[in-house]
Amino acid sequence: MLVLVAPGQGAQTPGFLTPWLDLPGVEDRLREWSAAIDLDLVHYGTKADADEIRDTAVAQPLLVASALVSAGQLFPAAEDFSRLVGAAAGHSVGELAAAAFTGVLSERAALELVRRRGLAMAEAAAVTETGMSALLGGEQDVVLPHLEKLGLTPANVNGAGQIVAAGTMEQLAALAEDKPEGTRRVVPLKVAGAFHTEHMAPAVAALEAAVAELAPADPHTRYVSNKDGAVVASGTDVVRRLVGQVANPVRWDLCMETFQELGVTALIEAAPGGTLTGIAKRALPGVKTLALKTPDDLEAARTLIAEHGGAVATAAE
Repeated sequence: MLVLVAPGQGAQTPGFLTPWLDLPGVEDRLREWSAAIDLDLVHYGTKADADEIRDTAVAQPLLVASALVSAGQLFPAAEDFSRLVGAAAGHSVGELAAAAFTGVLSERAALELVRRRGLAMAEAAAVTETGMSALLGGEQDVVLPHLEKLGLTPANVNGAGQIVAAGTMEQLAALAEDKPEGTRRVVPLKVAGAFHTEHMAPAVAALEAAVAELAPADPHTRYVSNKDGAVVASGTDVVRRLVGQVANPVRWDLCMETFQELGVTALIEAAPGGTLTGIAKRALPGVKTLALKTPDDLEAARTLIAEHGGAVATAAE
C-alpha cells in the first residue's frame, strides 16, 4: 500500500522550484496560482534567498504549491490518485496539500486558504519573538517533562527520536544550554515563529473566518490527520481540524502508526521531499521510501507506484 505525504515548513531551500519549471505547463500553473493569491510563487521558488522564503507568509504557499506540482506529475487526475494511493497526509502546512490531494479542497481553494493561514500566522508570530528547535535523540518520557520545566511546548512529536520544541527565543536558548538527558543535539529550525502553540491562537480566529466561505468535499482517499493520526472521512471535519491544528501540536508519530496499521509498504514525499522520508526510514523499517526532490526523481517514483500502488480501500475505512 502506497502513502503520499507532503512536508511542512522548514523544508524549503533557495531555488528548489527551478527544475520543476522545465516541465510542460508547470510555470503557467504556478503563475495562475500566483495571480489568485497575490504572491509570485515563481520568483520565490527560483530567485529568492533563504531569508525571503523563511517568511511564514511566503514559505507556506510555496510549500503547498510545490507539493501540488510534484504530485500532479505522478497523478494527473483524481481518479489516478484514488485508484493508486492508499492514504495521504501532510506535516503541518503540508496538511493543506493533502486536503487537495484527497479532493477535500480544490487546488486553488487550498492555496487561497494557505495564503491566509501564512499571513495570519506571520502576524501572530510578530507579537513575540519565538521560534522552534528540533531535539534529536532522547526518550519521550524524559524529553517532555524537561520541555515543560522550561516553559516550552512539544509542537511536533515526530517519532523516531525527534521532538520539536517551540516557545520564546529565551526559552529556546535555555534549552540549548540545558538539553534533556539522552538528547544528542538541539537544532534551531528555519521557521519564523512558535507554530502549533498558544502563540498562534490569534491565527485560529482568522482561519475560522476564512473557512466559513468553503464548501469542502469528503475525501476520496484516506486522509490521516495530524491531530491524532485518525483517518478522517468528513471534509467538514478535515477543515475543522486544519483550523485548530495551527495552535496545537502535530502528532506525526501517530500518523505513522496509522500508516503501519493500514499496511503501508511504500511512502512517497512530495517536493521538496526529504524530511519526512528521513523520519520514515527510522520509524517504518521495511517500508520503501522516496523523496521527490527534483523531476529526476519522477521515474523512480513511477516505478514505486507501479509496484505498490493500488492496494486501496474507501476513505472511511
